[in-house]
Amino acid sequence: MKPYLPSLFLLFLIAYLGVQALTGERGLLSGAERDALLAERQTQLARLSEQRHDLEVRVRYLRTESLSRDLLEERARAVIGFADPRDYVVRLNTPVAHNLDATRTS
Repeated sequence: MKPYLPSLFLLFLIAYLGVQALTGERGLLSGAERDALLAERQTQLARLSEQRHDLEVRVRYLRTESLSRDLLEERARAVIGFADPRDYVVRLNTPVAHNLDATRTS
């Protein structure tokens, strides 16, 4: 049995590495999962890049050398929570489920 021990060990090592090469995280059979994950991450990157570009434009307009009065007023109102008396304010109340059921039965 002793002379077969190194051969048996090598056989198990080759079998283990073969299984990992096929089914492991970076194996041949997991290519579709990697491609799907890559596509998902690319769309996420595109969305975040668009958000970053939008924020960069907004920050550029808030600098003193190119201050936009409209953007400054919008930010001030959002932070302070006030509205101009000439503004139209639309409040959206989301109905509660039990209120809807009560109105339907009556």
